[in-house]
Amino acid sequence: MKLMITGGAGFIGSAVVRFVMANTDWHILNLDKLTYAANLNALEGAKRSERYQLAQVDIINSSAIEQLFQQHQPDAVMHLAAESHVDRSISGPAAFIETNILGTYTLLEAARHYWQGLSGPRRERFRLHHVSTDEVYGDLATPDAPAFTESTPYAPSSPYSASKASSDHLVRAWHRTYGLPVVLTNCSNNYGPWQHSEKLIPLTIRNALAGELLPVYGNGEQIRDWLYVEDHARALHLVLTQGRIGETYNIGGDSEQRNIDVVRAICQLLEEHAPRPGQPYAEQIRFVQDRPGHDKRYAINATKLKYELAWQPQESFHSGLRKTLEWSLTNRKGR
Repeated sequence: MKLMITGGAGFIGSAVVRFVMANTDWHILNLDKLTYAANLNALEGAKRSERYQLAQVDIINSSAIEQLFQQHQPDAVMHLAAESHVDRSISGPAAFIETNILGTYTLLEAARHYWQGLSGPRRERFRLHHVSTDEVYGDLATPDAPAFTESTPYAPSSPYSASKASSDHLVRAWHRTYGLPVVLTNCSNNYGPWQHSEKLIPLTIRNALAGELLPVYGNGEQIRDWLYVEDHARALHLVLTQGRIGETYNIGGDSEQRNIDVVRAICQLLEEHAPRPGQPYAEQIRFVQDRPGHDKRYAINATKLKYELAWQPQESFHSGLRKTLEWSLTNRKGR
């Protein structure tokens, strides 16, 4: 089995690479532009294997992508390459339009031409797995609103979520129009080891240990469902190998938390694992101006994935957060 993965040096992508290398005998070709969000340290084990190769390439480079398809002859593609930080999409949306929309189009066309040239069992086996986000569904305005299902209408709020919604629609269109065998997944907020420090949990841990302020948008009442990245990687592999062609599967951690409670939980764990005299960590919390278009609540209903493919998250939010913080304290110079 040969897997082509785009964005495999990113946070979620590297977790998928580690999972596949540890649990299968597959060969992996990792296509990554190696932007600020990539971290090759997260792939240290894979780099030592003959089953792993890295190609530094921009996903919008159509000739390079087509050449890699022909050279490596993948059996499956998992598409994770994306610009993913909402704040960055607000201040600079152009990169999100280019990578998330044009990049997905470029990959779809290369995959379509490659797949159409296959025959027999290889053609039957091929599939493209597009990895997306719950943010495409927009905002659940109240705490008691039903969680997102695979049939929830799209209502993206930010340039980031709009670009991901666009890419989802492109993938479905290439399946409907050309017959390209695809599966899609939409996940909730990921966290865990090796996450980039601009995200909420690693940013809070880093700032707390440095004695800096812990910024919380608005009143901190925004609610997110948190998914441990290794649970996500396991689910992605399962959907790629066992999901039904043309279907979408939501992946969530069953762990809704208010942002302020996430930050307070980190402070509490730091008091336990890295106690210090003087100021408690929680006294560093500061509420700051909310970001434009900030959605109130995201929540995932993952019943379809659990029922069809027998997947369950293995980590609760608190067990996953403890593992993440312990890893962060051990690897403070890991990025």
